[in-house]
Amino acid sequence: FNRIFVIIETKKGDKMQKIFLISFVLISFSSLFSTASKTFNIDQNQLNSIEKKYGYQAKQRVESWDSMIESSKDETILNKIKNVNDFFNEITYKTDQNHWNAKDYWATPLEFMGSGAGDCEDYAIAKYFSLIKLGVPDEKLRITYVSYQKANSKFEEAHMVLTYYHKVGVEPVVLDNINKTLQIASKRPDLKPVYSFNASGLWQAKTKGEARVGNNELKSWKDLMSRF
Repeated sequence: FNRIFVIIETKKGDKMQKIFLISFVLISFSSLFSTASKTFNIDQNQLNSIEKKYGYQAKQRVESWDSMIESSKDETILNKIKNVNDFFNEITYKTDQNHWNAKDYWATPLEFMGSGAGDCEDYAIAKYFSLIKLGVPDEKLRITYVSYQKANSKFEEAHMVLTYYHKVGVEPVVLDNINKTLQIASKRPDLKPVYSFNASGLWQAKTKGEARVGNNELKSWKDLMSRF
């Protein structure tokens, strides 16, 4: 509470009398306690932990993600994919060596958003788990390891994207941080699939189609999941 003292002067005969009135003003409830914002898809303790570890801007990024997820829940599947793809593609690209001082590090979505940077697999992983959060079935999503080739050049490098399969057997939609517009796979001749995976399986790319080769036993995936 804040106390406000008000002095009122009254005249009684030749003497001035001062009457002290004290009024109590309620300040807003939010300023009495912590100014915690309302969240929908993340625990408030996690949000506080992110702010403590990475700073206020990191907290704002996660709050923006939370709002995007909440507002996307009743959208069409195409809009869900677009919203998630657009959101994460705004985050800064940085190699693992420069960002984590490691040759290869698969960040959790909160590490990616909290630190404010990451490389190709971090985009794909964050998009994957965000779409799972939005109710997209796991079997329709694959994190896909590809060879990326620049047009009209000899440049080639390993890359990762997220792919969405509307139906079994149809070509997927590609969610990428290099070409940031959603494209079906046939429109991305610069990408050559090598293998793909999700939480439940691993697929090897073949000359014609692909073949499931077993469960996801990737060491980097297991390490990632241990940090959730």
